[in-house]
Amino acid sequence: MSLTIVNAQVFDGESADLLDGPVHIEGDRIVSVGDAPGDADEVIDARGGTVIPGLIDAHCHAYGIGLGLLEIESTPLSYVALSGARRLGAALARGFTTVRDVAGGDPGLARAIAEGMIPAPRYLYTGPALTQTGGHGDPRPGDSDLCGCWAHTGEIVDGVDPLRRAVRERFRRGAHAIKIMTSGGVVSLTDPIRIPQYSPEEVRAVTEEATRRGSYVAAHAYSPEAIAHSVTNGVRSIEHGNLMDEPTAALMAEHGAFLVPTLAAYDALDRRGPELGLAPISQQKNREVLDSGRRAVELARAAGVRIGFGTDLMGALEDEQLQGLRLQVEVEGPLETLRSATSVNAELIGRADLGRVRAGAVADLVLFEGNPLEEPSLLWQGARRIVQAGRLLAL
Repeated sequence: MSLTIVNAQVFDGESADLLDGPVHIEGDRIVSVGDAPGDADEVIDARGGTVIPGLIDAHCHAYGIGLGLLEIESTPLSYVALSGARRLGAALARGFTTVRDVAGGDPGLARAIAEGMIPAPRYLYTGPALTQTGGHGDPRPGDSDLCGCWAHTGEIVDGVDPLRRAVRERFRRGAHAIKIMTSGGVVSLTDPIRIPQYSPEEVRAVTEEATRRGSYVAAHAYSPEAIAHSVTNGVRSIEHGNLMDEPTAALMAEHGAFLVPTLAAYDALDRRGPELGLAPISQQKNREVLDSGRRAVELARAAGVRIGFGTDLMGALEDEQLQGLRLQVEVEGPLETLRSATSVNAELIGRADLGRVRAGAVADLVLFEGNPLEEPSLLWQGARRIVQAGRLLAL
């Protein structure tokens, strides 16, 4: 099938200036932008609106069905997967045509998506994140003797050789990349946020295996110590990074690491966490990193770090996904935010054919009735039509 979008301006994922349409699509690929319209099986009139690349959420949690890690890990995987499918469908309806799930997912869910059983974004998963005993991702309260054997979103793995095996097993099961916890976190109950986790030898074992596979490692890391610990041992993608300082931002730039800020999560937890049962210790930790997240983005930009976009929304907070764009726009402005959520995220995941509107790119597109560079509120409030792999979706 062929598709042409007429009467449209085009944000190509990178340029500050909008291009003139139309956009021509054959099958699932864009074949031209700006050429004279030709015959097509279907024509979409954008009515003077704007076409942008499909949005990419680089820190999504399909299996993050609640705010408590123990709640998630003790729920049957069949229920978690069905709930995850619904969460992915809702993300697609918001215009996120690709997501990177950095703590969960498995080949069963990926196969169902690939076979068209459920509406969902393009799905890149890491499998359960790797966590040390007592680290972020260990769901066990300190005063309870529970089994940490289930691993929907996180797996407790200690030691160089066990970590190598765990990484190899994830790639056997189709993982896009590997997620590792290298600092404490908000929703985990027993670990301080700032202290680095895993030894240097353990982190290097993970990054060496991923590099050999032609992939990379994303690390949950908040503090300067944890960020430096991660990037100097081969981590490519720093998730969150809220407590970053100037020397650490410079170190990230030196090592070519990406920052994936997740501003939506802290804002939503601050407003809605108590009513949703967020543990008091987690509320306290969230306050510690809430305001510093914006400053981290500013420091990273000043140092020349490539900045992506993620949301990290768990449980009922998933409906805040578009608010993540609003929060990043408040720090970076609409142009840099759109670049982050399209072409920069595409570079991060190693997919030059995503996140851009140009010949040869995958035809994942979002159509707005205005210009989000001039009216950025369209990104989180405006009506949109979504094209995924060359097909206009009926959502």
